[in-house]
This record gives sequence, structure tokens and C-alpha cells, in this order.
Amino acid sequence: MDIFADLSQNLLSPAILFFFLGVLAGVAKSDLSVPDSISRYFALYLMMAIGFKGGVALAQTPQIDGPVIVLGLAGLAFSLTMPVLGYMLLRGTTQFRRDEAAALATHYGSISIVTFAIAIAFLQARNIDYGGYIVAIAALKEAPAILVGLYLAHRAYRAESAGQQQAFTPYLLRDLATNGAVILLLGSLVIGYLTGPVGHDMVAPFLIAPFQGVLCMFLLDMGLVVARQSAGLRRYTFSVWAFAVYFPISGGVLGILVSRALGIDIGTSFLFGVLCASASYIAVPAALKLALPRVEPSVYLPAVLAITFPFNVLIGIPLYFALARTVFGV
Repeated sequence: MDIFADLSQNLLSPAILFFFLGVLAGVAKSDLSVPDSISRYFALYLMMAIGFKGGVALAQTPQIDGPVIVLGLAGLAFSLTMPVLGYMLLRGTTQFRRDEAAALATHYGSISIVTFAIAIAFLQARNIDYGGYIVAIAALKEAPAILVGLYLAHRAYRAESAGQQQAFTPYLLRDLATNGAVILLLGSLVIGYLTGPVGHDMVAPFLIAPFQGVLCMFLLDMGLVVARQSAGLRRYTFSVWAFAVYFPISGGVLGILVSRALGIDIGTSFLFGVLCASASYIAVPAALKLALPRVEPSVYLPAVLAITFPFNVLIGIPLYFALARTVFGV
């Protein structure tokens, strides 16, 4: 079956094998490490490269029609509703406090730019095109989920302590508005759009050619991080484990079905499904650390980093692609 061929090809890709190497090194307590400054550089590079290439593709798109605009609105709707649905499921199936359930659910309304990058590499290996506007939708989905999750936690604090601890502050709202990931992603998109194919050729040796190699290095670092976070999995019940798998799958399936109904092409529909299935581990934890200091990172980081992220990059991406092929009849 095609899904097994895609799964095998994905698992044997250099980026995924470097991810396994990082996990193995971390489990073995190796002294292998990637400095934080280098890891941050890799993340910035991936966002810049994805944004720029998306902008170039957008410049070559004949027009932005109604379905594309509706897909952007659908992305915003997913970002706003997924934390609410996740919160209700976690409250009904786990022993998490309200603020803890809100914190974990918030991650699943935002996106993982690295999962998105791996999905793009997955398409590139199969020579499948996608619409550059999906990068703008990715940026659009980054922040709204954080606001919804903090609102849910804010309500919990008001109920428990008569509003003594507030989830919203002017500083938090400012940080959300000036989020570096969103600014870099959108800014690179605009630059790619303005410079088009000429700009693409100028920066291709830096932003295009090294992409796969930088992705390998970043996933090596992510493997090390996953190994460190795996210790926190012991506190999770089966319900939390299950949530970290079935909830992203549900988002991915809905995202692909919505895209297909709008007449979007298979490559872009697949990427939209991946966006709806991924969970943030960069922007959301940073915001929660500032706004919800009462919630320990051990509540949400192991689920996102040690369950959902590996599941998506190893199994989820081939699964979503197989679903997209089935839905599109190819």
C-alpha cells in the first residue's frame, strides 16, 4: 500500500534518521549537545526559508480567489476553536486542573513550524507543488490560540481566587503582537513576494540549497530535547497519552476535508491538515511561562514534545498524506 511506502520513505529520510540519532544519544546520556544559540539560529533559518519560498510561490500565483480567503478564515477558526475543544476533552477525561487543561490544549490550536517544514520536505521529495499562501495561513494560526487558552485559564483563576491572578497583561499582549516567529515568517513571506523569482535565484545558495541540511541538524537537537522530556511522561495517565495522539489526528483529518471541500489542491490541503494537526512547542510555552507561572512546564511539554511531535513526524505526516490522496482520489 502507498501509505506503507510513504511511511518507510519518511522513516528512512536523513532528517528523521538524525532525529532518531538525537533521541538515542539523549537516552544513552551522551554528552552530545547543540548550544542554545545554534539551535535558535536553526529555528530562525527554517522560518526565514519557509517564509521566503512561500512568498516567491505566492508571487507566481495567478490570483488569490475566494476559496483561498475562506481557507485562511478556516485556519483562524481552527486556531480559535481547537483549544476550547481540547480543554473540554481534557477536563472530561483527565485529572488536570482547569488552568493545566487550558495550558495543554492551547498548544494544539497553534502550530509547529518544524513539523510544517518536515511536511514541506516530504512534498518536495515527491515533486508535489503547494500554494505559497499556506505560509501566511501558518503565521495567522500562531497567536490566536494563545489568547483563547489564556482566556480559559483566566476564567479558572477568577473562579478559584476571585481574580487575584490575571492571565492577561499589557506586556503579554505586546509580546504576542511582536512575536518574533510571526514577524520573521510574515516578513520573509513579504520579501519573497516582492522579489519573486529574481530574489529566489539571488538567495538560493543560502535559503534553498542548505534547507535539508539545516533541518537535519535541527531535528538532531529536537531528538535530544525529546529524550530529556521523556522523563515527564511517567506522570501521565492513559487519557493524556491518548489525547496527544487522537486530538492532532482529528485536527489533521478535519483540515484536509475542509481544504478538499474548498477545491484546494492536494499539496496545499495536505499542508493545511498538518498545520491543524501540529502542536506548538516554541511560541506557546514561551507565552505560558510568562502568563501562567502556576502551571508547571512538565504538564504540557512532555505531551507536546515527546508524544505529539514524534508521532506527527514519524507516522502522522505519511498518514495525513495518505488521507489526502484518498480524498482526492489519486
